[in-house]
Amino acid sequence: MAAAEESKGHITDQLRDTESAISDANRRLHELGTQRAGLKAQIADLDAQNQRLDRQTGMQQNHLAHLLRSQFVGGNSDALTLLLAGTDPNQSTRDRYFLTQLSRAKADLIQQLRSIAAEKKRLADATRERQAQVAENEQRQQESRAQLLERGKQRAGMLAAIGDRLKAQRREIATLKKDEQRLAKLIDGLARIAATRKARPRVAQAAPNAGGSVTAGAPRLKNHDPGDVTGAFAALRGKLRLPTRGTVAGRFGSPRAEGGALWKGVFIRAAEGLEVRAVAPGTVVFADWLRGFGNLLVIDHGDDFLSVYGNNESLLAAVGSVVKNGDSVATVGNSGGNADSGLYFELRHRGQPFDPLKWVGIR
Repeated sequence: MAAAEESKGHITDQLRDTESAISDANRRLHELGTQRAGLKAQIADLDAQNQRLDRQTGMQQNHLAHLLRSQFVGGNSDALTLLLAGTDPNQSTRDRYFLTQLSRAKADLIQQLRSIAAEKKRLADATRERQAQVAENEQRQQESRAQLLERGKQRAGMLAAIGDRLKAQRREIATLKKDEQRLAKLIDGLARIAATRKARPRVAQAAPNAGGSVTAGAPRLKNHDPGDVTGAFAALRGKLRLPTRGTVAGRFGSPRAEGGALWKGVFIRAAEGLEVRAVAPGTVVFADWLRGFGNLLVIDHGDDFLSVYGNNESLLAAVGSVVKNGDSVATVGNSGGNADSGLYFELRHRGQPFDPLKWVGIR
């Protein structure tokens, strides 16, 4: 059994590294997805700007063509023609001069528009190239994540097999201990019989106990409810929402399936990958892998209140992050060697656990 425990510790350490790497890969994929969406929006904006510039350039070119036609039709009339037509020669000269200057300005504007359009196209091409690089990096991350998931699955399977072997060994040891206790009671009874015949009635009473159960009463877990306290978090008593959707499979104070301990929180059986949301505003004070709880996240809500989220697949919030009520901080998983996919959730006040379901308004 000691050898199995040592092997379990070794596999658990490997599982910790793998699940931490999976969490990092998922976080990186989340960042790349956000980056890819931003680049896509940037490309769409640049394309829209190019279309506006093309339309503006076309309008200016049409205007310039109209001005050039006006100058061509007007021609260079001599003084006699202008005099016979009754037109002021000076005014005609000024008009032709201003038309020429306006045509040059339009030509310069068209050139500027073309230069801006060329720069916008260059930026769009560079952004598309960056988007392609991000997509390629995302593909590599997906492949790496798939390998990590397979490795984690194998190690979780090994851990489960060792856990089953340990359970069987514990049951065998418990049986041996009970047999030893029965034998000790029987020998004790026989010794008393040999000492005095008056002990015989007592033997009749002791004999049934030799095969009876020696299991002590089930332990009870004290609910350290904060009682009448004030503050922002205390005002949420009865109004909190469970951090994820699922079925409450393990309740506060009830025995854990593996035996030897009681639930100090609740276990919510849920599908892998579901979002885990903060139950109230606060600051993330722990976000790391912890033996028995896998990828674990703890939020400090002030006034000595903490919320604990364990067995996550991924941790999306880092230590020091300030979160609001309902913010996505993790995703549901079965890290830490947990057999079922779900979320382990605790509430604590001054370090002592209390029943979360008495603070949650389930709806």
